[in-house]
Amino acid sequence: MTALFGGCARIESMSPKRLEDMYDAVIVGAGAAGLSAALGLLRSPEIAKLKEQGVDPKILVVSKLQPLRSHTGSAEGGIAASLGNVESDDWHWHYYDTIKGGDWLVDQDAAKLLAEYAPQTVINLERQGVAFSRTEDGHIAQRRFGGHTREFGGAPVKRAAYAADRIGHQILHALWQQCVASGVEFAEEWYVTDLVLADDGKQAAGIVAFDTHTGKIQAIHARNVLLATGGAGRLFHTTSNSWDLTGDGMALTLAAGLQLEDIEFVQFHPTGLAHTGILLSEAARAEGGILRNADGEPFMERYAPEHKDLAARDVVSRSIMAEIDAGRGVADPKDPDGPKDCVWLDMTGIDPERMKEVLPQVVETIEQYANLDPAKDLVPIKPTAHYTMGGIPITTNGEVYRWTDDAVQIVDGLFAAGECSCVSVHGANRLGGNSLLDACLFGTRAGQTMATRIAENPVDSPMADDSADDMLTTAADHAAESRKSELDELLAGQADDVDEGSTANPYQLMAQLGSVMEQALAVRCTAQTIDTALAQLNSDIKPVSDILRAHDKTAAFNQEVTAIWEVRHLIELAEAMLHASESRQESRGSLQRLDFPERDDEHFLAHSLVADAGPVSFKPVHITDYPPKKREY
Repeated sequence: MTALFGGCARIESMSPKRLEDMYDAVIVGAGAAGLSAALGLLRSPEIAKLKEQGVDPKILVVSKLQPLRSHTGSAEGGIAASLGNVESDDWHWHYYDTIKGGDWLVDQDAAKLLAEYAPQTVINLERQGVAFSRTEDGHIAQRRFGGHTREFGGAPVKRAAYAADRIGHQILHALWQQCVASGVEFAEEWYVTDLVLADDGKQAAGIVAFDTHTGKIQAIHARNVLLATGGAGRLFHTTSNSWDLTGDGMALTLAAGLQLEDIEFVQFHPTGLAHTGILLSEAARAEGGILRNADGEPFMERYAPEHKDLAARDVVSRSIMAEIDAGRGVADPKDPDGPKDCVWLDMTGIDPERMKEVLPQVVETIEQYANLDPAKDLVPIKPTAHYTMGGIPITTNGEVYRWTDDAVQIVDGLFAAGECSCVSVHGANRLGGNSLLDACLFGTRAGQTMATRIAENPVDSPMADDSADDMLTTAADHAAESRKSELDELLAGQADDVDEGSTANPYQLMAQLGSVMEQALAVRCTAQTIDTALAQLNSDIKPVSDILRAHDKTAAFNQEVTAIWEVRHLIELAEAMLHASESRQESRGSLQRLDFPERDDEHFLAHSLVADAGPVSFKPVHITDYPPKKREY
């Protein structure tokens, strides 16, 4: 491994050799966003200048997984950029499509950055080693993706750069290799339990983490903290997300007294393999796959006559559910007498050799998990929870802020990037191909902003002003002591007032929560489904969560301990999501309120902001170039 990366790094341990007394920056999460932030920081002109002066910034990347297991690796279809390699394209068209796709709840200053810098982002990824699929003349290949058009809503355009159907795998590996080559230090399989702010709540002070290898709680002091912890798909029973996407960063933010933005918007990907949640990439439809109902009808022609199967994801998911509700659903062939809650994905019109070349993962998934041959058989699919559009509110430079007194209040030294954040380029519905772009572009920008802060007062500078560090250190140490006490309690066995025969465990509770949230919010909801879920949360789920204890008293490698914290994070997040969904009395993008079926720009053309306590507030959307209009595909 040393030779592979030019001898500049050694991989000896999954933990840092020692924890520094103070870090310039701690990055939580090692997917595309976290790794992009680390590279953006280290490669900035400011840090290059520091290194010339003999000052090395102290940076640590903390991940609850080995980085190459991060969920970025699951992204299949592509990364959006107006390269124009296959068809003529223009970033202004991408900009418009992003706004329209998000049902006009998109901050247009952020969307403009996303679209304008997308081509350079993709080119930079290629230069870092991403092995994109190629055109015959050697350019990066591109394919169609839902909602991406030419001429401001006209015909579909090939805009998604891809690597067969394994683009996330390619990006994750390339970024990780670049980080290793740059000497980035990782704390792998460390679970972050607390985001710590200084006493006034206006400045990041560090984090508290549980080292799963030793079972020890560690205070990690840092002048800058970046959260890049991914989404929260585990809120739902059926999800395409990794088992590990438990909304940790968002829950930590709530627990620290901060807000979440637009958390009511959860994207259900139209084509999850029936009753597994496993994603069948949008690329399958981009290559010619067609959705059919029980009658064999290609029904998307009715719902989106122009774009059909490649309409925006929320449109396609609602159309599928409408077919099922109308009695035109089909049963999973594995359970022919079961519920008719699926529709067919018909890929039989795609050339089998082409299918194997550009959709190898899709084909393998269908063969292994459905025992079907997509070249000959119809494949049962249904929508699956896929992406969290809302999250921690950030500026276009990745800075976390509070919305208070109708103004943005930056939290000094606190940053976020990727799916756990909300810079609001996705609005009420994310276009396919924009998530990897968001993570890489805004992750890089956040890293560059941190670099500027570090250069002003690096920890290792002989001239460093560390007079304020005592306050940060004290806050993190107090949080760590509190968490150590809780860990002791979790390992001590059942409380005295709990029945000896109690079988409560976090895994069962997580499954129960997933079913409750699915009944409440999956694709469509009403005030009644939301109120029912809130009641179940308070009467059935929270009381059990409070009494959860580990069944083994050993701290090291005790996965039940981290599972308890994960389910508590999910419960906290679920409550926030339900309150935000209840407050938005309209249908927009991925949120379909059956009791408020129309979009209401007069009252709800605004971002929701929800905290742990208090009412939901709303912040105006940044509209600069494209006024809202009716959304049609």
